[in-house]
Parts: sequence; structure tokens; C-alpha cells
Amino acid sequence: MNIQPYLTPYKLGSPVLTGSGVPGHFDERAVDCPYVFQHNDQFYMMYVGFDGIGYQTALAVSHDLINWVHKGVILKRNETTGWDSVNIAGTWILKENQLDAPPVLKKWDDKYWLVYHAYPETGYEEGSAKIGIAWTKDEQLLEWHRCPDPILVPEEGADWEKGGLYKECLVEHEGKFYLFYNAKNKNKGRWVEQTGVAFSTDLKQWNRYEHNPVLFVTPEGWDSGFVSDPCVLHDRDRNQWVMYYFGYDYKKAQEGIALSSDLLNWEKYPNPIINVGEEGSIDSIFAHKPSVIMHQGVLYHFYCSCRPYREGDPTKNYGKEFRTISVAASQPIFASTC
Repeated sequence: MNIQPYLTPYKLGSPVLTGSGVPGHFDERAVDCPYVFQHNDQFYMMYVGFDGIGYQTALAVSHDLINWVHKGVILKRNETTGWDSVNIAGTWILKENQLDAPPVLKKWDDKYWLVYHAYPETGYEEGSAKIGIAWTKDEQLLEWHRCPDPILVPEEGADWEKGGLYKECLVEHEGKFYLFYNAKNKNKGRWVEQTGVAFSTDLKQWNRYEHNPVLFVTPEGWDSGFVSDPCVLHDRDRNQWVMYYFGYDYKKAQEGIALSSDLLNWEKYPNPIINVGEEGSIDSIFAHKPSVIMHQGVLYHFYCSCRPYREGDPTKNYGKEFRTISVAASQPIFASTC
């Protein structure tokens, strides 16, 4: 199993994006769940902010993939009165998925399409989340129209996903849409998260794969608790699919990788490809939730980085954690690495 072309061992070692820490702002306590793409000759990051009440989703922009500027909140609380009015996390916009090509957005039915999940209650991921979809024709990507009903709900799933659905990855291949998502078997106590897939030809009606989940936890392994947050890309040179994901053993969350020839049967590499950092580093608690793109022949692997809170940090999550977004690369391109 050759994973060498997909590795990103060179960490920036500092955040590319942090929360504001400003009381009442959507990102008062943390930022999370990066999703990086290219649009109109600029780099964009969709990401989630947490304010103590719940998630809201925003965009930032960059010219160099390192320096990011907040652009606007695109999925706000109380924009609707329905199932997704409280706690909304956008995770993927339909785009080109070739590993070696610019990650530009692509349209279907003359619209851009965004998938998200929403939790029914206030707080940190409270309740069983459902998956929804939104669209826009706005080239600024600021005004999104959410379809009124969820496209996948846990109540209609198998036992492994009864606790809630989240972290979506939307791929189009040969006229068919694949929606990868992770789910948990229960939402109280110590749950297990695994990854499955659903299919559609119109982005409205979805059918789960009968052999879900497609990515399993490894008992007693580094990913014994979670195999989550799929980021699926196609390597046309080697004619295979690559899934970046994170594993969790209830102690550390770290990044892993799996390969497939058909998007359904996946082989996991047995060890993490990005480990948590040393004590004091920006990712000493968690290095997880991948978003990977290639630019000028270099892979950029964005991820959520967490370490214990220190006096002077701009944000504090759970009263103890500094949760930010950082990046690693396939080549030593940063001024300093760790």
C-alpha cells in the first residue's frame, strides 16, 4: 500500500485561523471543520464557528493559503424556523475532486451546492444531527438557500447511525452523486463513529449503501472509537480514490488515510499519517478533521488543531481548550516547521 504521494509531514506549527474571542460573535470560543477550495481565482475556506450556543458557518479568503481573512457568515442561527435553525455546520461544497487539479467549485443544474448538518438543540453538538443541502447562484457565495427538509436523517438509518449524522463529503463521479458522512451509534455516553455513503442522481432523493459503513473502526487500534470526517479525492495518475479521515481512541484524535478503486471498498493504512504534536504544540491534544488540496505541486492538509488553553489565547473552548485551524504540507515550504 503506497501512501507516500499523499503524505503531508511538514506542519506549519501555528494557526492559520483562530476564533475572534469577541463576546456575541459566531466564533467567540472556537473555529473548526475547515473546507478549502478555489473560486474566482481566490482561495476560500468554509469553516464552523462556535459561540457557546451552537455552530454557525462562515467563509474566509486567502491569496497564499496561509493568511486568511474572514469574509462573512453564510449559515446563520435563526435564519429559518425549521429543523436547522439552531446549530448549523457546513462541511462541503460540490467541487472538482481531482487530487492534482485546482479544487474549483462546479455547478449542477446551474447552481452551487453545499451540504451541512444541524443539531436540534443549543450547546456543543447537542442532540441527533440531520443532514441538509443548500444552493446558491451568488458568485460571492454569501447567500445560500436551504432546502426545507433534511436529505438524510438518523431515524431512517441502521443501528450504527442512530445517534446522529454529520461531516459530509459530496462527490460526483460518472453522473452519480456520492455523499460520504460519518455517524454515531448513540448520542449519550461513549459512542462509536463510523463512515458510510449514500447515492443520488438529483441531489434530492438519497439511498444509503446497503453495505454501510464503508469505513470501520479498528478494535484496540488508534482509531478504535471514531473513523470520521471523510475527505475524498481522486488520484487519476494511479487510478484510485484517496480518503483522508481522522481516527480517535478516546484519547487522541489524529489523521489517517484509506484507498479505494471503486469508492465503496476501502483499505485503511494501519497508522496515523498526522500525529498529535508534542506538549505545548498547537495540536498537542487533537490533529483532526482534514481538508486536503494541491497547489503548485504541493499538498496542503488543513486540519483542526487543539491544545490546552494558555493565558493570552484569543479563545477558550469548554473552559480549557484552544481550538484553531492549522495546516501541514507535503514539502517544507513554511518558514519554520515542527
